[in-house]
Amino acid sequence: MATQLLMPKATAVWLVENTGLTFKQIADFCTLHPLEVQGIADGDVAGGIKGVSPIQNGQLSREEIARGEADENYKLRISEPKVKVAAPKRRGPRYTPTSRRHERPNAIKWLVRSHPELKDAQIMRLVGTTKSTIEAVREGTHWNSANLQAMDPVTLGLCTQIELDMEVRKAARSAGITEDAPEGTRLMTAEEALSRARHETDEDGVTFDQDPVETEREAEYEADSVFAKLKSLKGDTDTDEDDRN
Repeated sequence: MATQLLMPKATAVWLVENTGLTFKQIADFCTLHPLEVQGIADGDVAGGIKGVSPIQNGQLSREEIARGEADENYKLRISEPKVKVAAPKRRGPRYTPTSRRHERPNAIKWLVRSHPELKDAQIMRLVGTTKSTIEAVREGTHWNSANLQAMDPVTLGLCTQIELDMEVRKAARSAGITEDAPEGTRLMTAEEALSRARHETDEDGVTFDQDPVETEREAEYEADSVFAKLKSLKGDTDTDEDDRN
């Protein structure tokens, strides 16, 4: 962003009184009309304004003024500031691309349902919404409430998994829920929920993370063991019959 001149009219007054620059040069540098600069020189414009030196405030050097005085076609250049002040960070809801804004109510519904411990401020940070929208979705008074579907904000691209997990942990700490809390009272992160799902058994009793090949090998091994045991028992029975005979 280009540096802006401070107090242009006061600067123009000082340049008119203390330099040999042309009206056009001063007008271009101070973003004024040449007739305004001429009016300043004639005393018709800026009568009560005190001149301010652009040299003292570091916006123009003496060398630059000398170049302009030597060449009336020379255009003065404002000096770059020696100290750059970082622009303040913008506070407020997260920016959401226009193409995804219609998905925010669905994400809010998912967050309210899946993580009721999350505060409104946390939901606002995650999906870039407003408090009134959150309340409308939670209370079922949203204008499109009948068509809303709870959808994971990470899947929708409204936030990252890391950001969601971080807010969930914050909510857990605020609620006084620790890692040692009884099951059912502690918030689980996405990684914990996924890990648990992988270890849950399906209807056939086979775990999701079990290798099918290993399962088949174990079944064959067990079958061989059973047949070997039966054969052994049969051999013992035949031996007993021979002894009796």
